Amino acid sequence: MTPPRQPRPARRADAERNIAAIVSAALDLLAKDPDASTADIAKAAGVGRVTLYGHFPTREALVEAVLDRAVALADAALDDPAYEGLPAQEAMSRLIASAWEVLDGNRRLLTAADRVLPAERIRHYHDGALARVERLIRRGRDEGVFRTDLPLSWLVTHFYATLHSAAQEVEAGRLDHADAARVLDATLRSVLAAGR
Repeated sequence: MTPPRQPRPARRADAERNIAAIVSAALDLLAKDPDASTADIAKAAGVGRVTLYGHFPTREALVEAVLDRAVALADAALDDPAYEGLPAQEAMSRLIASAWEVLDGNRRLLTAADRVLPAERIRHYHDGALARVERLIRRGRDEGVFRTDLPLSWLVTHFYATLHSAAQEVEAGRLDHADAARVLDATLRSVLAAGR
């Protein structure tokens, strides 16, 4: 018989502050430079490397914590009840613009994540945002403006892949940053349009 599990002791307030400072610093630095070192992150957070590694023993663990924070901020930015009152095509254009703005601000963070996390795990962090996309496509189908001849899951995956491809193209200098939102809107609305 195994003994009952003891409740985990609450973290000390200073440990919580250190974790918050580390994640905030890592989010800021990795969004600018996907190769930012743990030493740079620790320095920006105002902690030593031993403290950083005490909370995040691997770069993977640190990047996952940063993605958690980035996704929470993105969800707050994309959670606009105004989408519900707009026709689906207009709501989709606004969602594309908002999603691109969020992704563009985090594209170097995604580069850092691509280097240490499997693609499936990165995709998992987008589940909340993609559920929003799925609901909107479903509504557009009900309104008769979005195509119904392709699986809904495929259209959602196409939305995800197209946004991430745009981020990679901008990062590589093959897509003009100033034109990316327009290109994404034209591409995705064309793919989604009914009557194809």
